[in-house]
Amino acid sequence: MDKRKELILNTIIKEHVKTGAPVGSGVLAENYRLNISPATVRNEMAALENEGFIMQPHTSAGRIPTEQAYRFYLGNLSVKGLKDSEKNDLGKALRKKDEPNLKAAAKIMARISDNTVFWAIHQHNLYYTGISNLFQQPEFREVGLIHNMSSIIDQLDEIIDKILKEEKLGIKVLLGQENPFGDFCSAVLAKYKLGDNYGLFGILGPIRMNYEKNVALVKYVNEVISKK
Repeated sequence: MDKRKELILNTIIKEHVKTGAPVGSGVLAENYRLNISPATVRNEMAALENEGFIMQPHTSAGRIPTEQAYRFYLGNLSVKGLKDSEKNDLGKALRKKDEPNLKAAAKIMARISDNTVFWAIHQHNLYYTGISNLFQQPEFREVGLIHNMSSIIDQLDEIIDKILKEEKLGIKVLLGQENPFGDFCSAVLAKYKLGDNYGLFGILGPIRMNYEKNVALVKYVNEVISKK
């Protein structure tokens, strides 16, 4: 992909992550200093659509990124650091690595990410918080997706147990079709070892999540947890 097309795609993703709404060429031309003419933006968006990176929802003239677009975006992701205040809050919560402290850290992660956070403590003790954050997302206001998401929550134990058995230590992003939580959402997670026990924590949200923030958040917490 050439640099101009990549710039336009990344800008569409950035705008869609921020608003949850389909993105039109006019929005890109008006809100972002791309130094590209509106006609060129339209042409490049047409090319991106033909190549499967963006698609048009039935009810809108704008475009939204596809799963293929997010995979491309993740492959070139530049992870930003957390704010000092966020690091301080997490650091205080994780001074000890017992169950109450891990639960406190999960609540902070849910607040920072504005998504759901799950934590399998010592393999079997599952805790999750921020479920209401999911249902406030535009994607999950549809009746069908609310039902799907509720079903996933009911199966969290089984899904997380499977991930714990199959995934290697470290951080992973499970997106769309490869996501056992459902192809309509994404998860940024980390499997770690603490003493003799394995644990798993992660952020669960829509495919349209802030990966820069969420990957940085999971990475930082994993580093703190893994320090001996």
